[in-house]
Amino acid sequence: MTLAATEGALVDAHDAVLLDLDGVVYRGAHAVPGAVEALESATHARLAYLTNNANRRPETVAEHLQELGLPAAVEDIITSAQAIAGVIARDLPAGSGVLVVGGEGLRAALTERGLVPLDDRHDPRVAAVVQGYAPDLGWRDLAEAAYAIESGLPHYASNTDLTIPTAEGIAPGNGALVHAVQLATGVEPVIAGKPYAPLFEETMARLGVDAPLMVGDRLDTDIRGARTAAIPSLWVATGVNTVADVVGAEPQDRPDFVGAGLAALHEPHPEVVLEGKRARCGDAVAEIDDDRIGLVASGTSTETLRAVVALGWARRDESGVTPVVDETIGA
Repeated sequence: MTLAATEGALVDAHDAVLLDLDGVVYRGAHAVPGAVEALESATHARLAYLTNNANRRPETVAEHLQELGLPAAVEDIITSAQAIAGVIARDLPAGSGVLVVGGEGLRAALTERGLVPLDDRHDPRVAAVVQGYAPDLGWRDLAEAAYAIESGLPHYASNTDLTIPTAEGIAPGNGALVHAVQLATGVEPVIAGKPYAPLFEETMARLGVDAPLMVGDRLDTDIRGARTAAIPSLWVATGVNTVADVVGAEPQDRPDFVGAGLAALHEPHPEVVLEGKRARCGDAVAEIDDDRIGLVASGTSTETLRAVVALGWARRDESGVTPVVDETIGA
């Protein structure tokens, strides 16, 4: 497997750009450097924002993006809460009660689908349990979910991200809490968020586009989900995963394109030519020596990343050894 290529700007080959948020468009309250400018310039492509964060309502996310300078509408936001609410609404009759272990975004999504969010597992209307991230969840909440599931109720989860980026560092995500309940009950939940299909199905049904591109920073959610949904993907180096992670990725987690940030949408992605222990992409030349990849010549940030990643994949696929990447590349 190797990287895909474009002669012109990457965005010109797509009618929609599906964007992860945390680590791609913003980090906490602040925009990723260059992200707003890059998206403002993507004038002919529909922009949609996909988030596994089930706590925030789409209105809140849209307001945040607008504050950053992006003209985002509520209908441009697709959340894992909306996706799992859609799944539950297909499984249960309208008006069914759902025990909610999560935040306001999840409650609002259930209500919009004609379901009734509930807090008491003893309520006779409870027909299912759903988990989504909220910062104030505690042991008692998880225990109540486990007790309800042990009684025979189906278990749903908005997403299973093990970590979330915060202003202070990396913290446990909804996946860690879902895993705790799953360990207690032995019941595997139905999951909607990336990398699972429902979030992508919800997005495609809403947009009605033919040639989307997924952009994300996480290999195990954004990129794997796009590959599963047969949507080409661009990995950007502004979030959780590093260039070394991309070089070491299994085939199902490998992106079609790589870039330092969202500016890569407006750049060509030239073919990579492999020449033994070297890879050339545009003006960039990467070389592998003693299973360590370094640069012989630099090009644009996109050319450099493409040369390094393609050379790393070739070495890994040939020998099973993941080469070490110079720490300064992609930093």
